[in-house]
Amino acid sequence: MRGAIDRGPDRSHAAWRGLVPYAPYLAVLAAGAIWASRGLPRSARAVITLLLLALGSSWLGDGAAFFFPFLADELPAMLACFGVAHVLYIVLFTRSLRGVRERARPPRWTLVYAAWWVVMIAVLWPHLGVLAIGVVLYGLVLGGTAVAAVLGSRATALGGLLFLASDTLLALRLFLPDADAVVSDVAVMSTYGLGQGLLAAGVVALLRRASRRAVTEPRGANPGAR
Repeated sequence: MRGAIDRGPDRSHAAWRGLVPYAPYLAVLAAGAIWASRGLPRSARAVITLLLLALGSSWLGDGAAFFFPFLADELPAMLACFGVAHVLYIVLFTRSLRGVRERARPPRWTLVYAAWWVVMIAVLWPHLGVLAIGVVLYGLVLGGTAVAAVLGSRATALGGLLFLASDTLLALRLFLPDADAVVSDVAVMSTYGLGQGLLAAGVVALLRRASRRAVTEPRGANPGAR
């Protein structure tokens, strides 16, 4: 949702400000994931495909006003694109990486993300208007990604947390009066970039580690049984 930091009348400039830095960045992440996945077994292709689709959906969300110029307001399209990205991340960590991820189930401390969702919706609700239901649903999948990413590794857990932090800051800027005086563009964009980078790098690292383990462990051993 980086492209909608400014909700003023000149939304096209805000959209380009989000699109220009992150179109190449996400493209580099995607290319890096493809390059780093060379030599992995065929079974890893489905995971890499999901990762690339999540990055692609995020790219569409960042440039929603550019990709969907026929819409009067790009924010619903942005919510939808990033919502799809989060659903893909959730499926990736909960299903596709099963047997590869470090945890079988989320630890109890991840309940803090449920508390985050309740507090955020309570704070934003009076300002959401017609977007209320969309923001509520988006908050669920955003928090879901943060929880699911904990299953992967420390890197992916941090990536999910930073992604959530970025969209939390952005939501405050979008919906709360005068919040942009406190929350800077740099804070929103840096946490987003680091979050996506850690998610992508963490997923590839898990796959490569599992591949090495499959070579060194006796046939029939289950590397993900924990």
